[in-house]
Amino acid sequence: MSANRLLLIIEDDVAFARTLARSFERRGYTVLLAASQDEASVMLEQHTPGYAVVDLKLNGNTSGLACVQMLHKRDPAMLIVVLTGFASITTAVEAIKLGACQYLAKPSNSDDIEAAFGHIAGAAEIELSNRSTSIKTLEWERIHEVLVATDFNISETARRLGMHRRTLARKLEKQRVK
Repeated sequence: MSANRLLLIIEDDVAFARTLARSFERRGYTVLLAASQDEASVMLEQHTPGYAVVDLKLNGNTSGLACVQMLHKRDPAMLIVVLTGFASITTAVEAIKLGACQYLAKPSNSDDIEAAFGHIAGAAEIELSNRSTSIKTLEWERIHEVLVATDFNISETARRLGMHRRTLARKLEKQRVK
């Protein structure tokens, strides 16, 4: 099978994965679906995709970053886009270090993803913002960083941040990103 338009989607949300697959099939891609790193690894034994879309948080609190690392080791030329509903600077940097070409926050559609495949090189022309990062944004990024470190265990995250579990739960409810 030609790697030219072969796309591997690693996403545990079955409905979203199917919708994304249909959209890419209409664009001329052949799509393979996997819900976990193990499923993706099995598919890679028979196929060599040129493109991959990886969800950052898979079932069982498995990190999609391990999938990115596996895919990049298998084929450094593969264009990998990470999708997440839990965006943070830390995970974006790690995804790029591990081999992703782009990192997109959900909701993203096939237009956004295909554009990300085409935008591999950095752009020095990006306008820099004069606005400094707010305390709320910094707090949210720190909470998310600790959540990732604790495999999304809210009690352990609250303990490490030195806050009550219910306080953390309220903050997470206000900042829900999906």
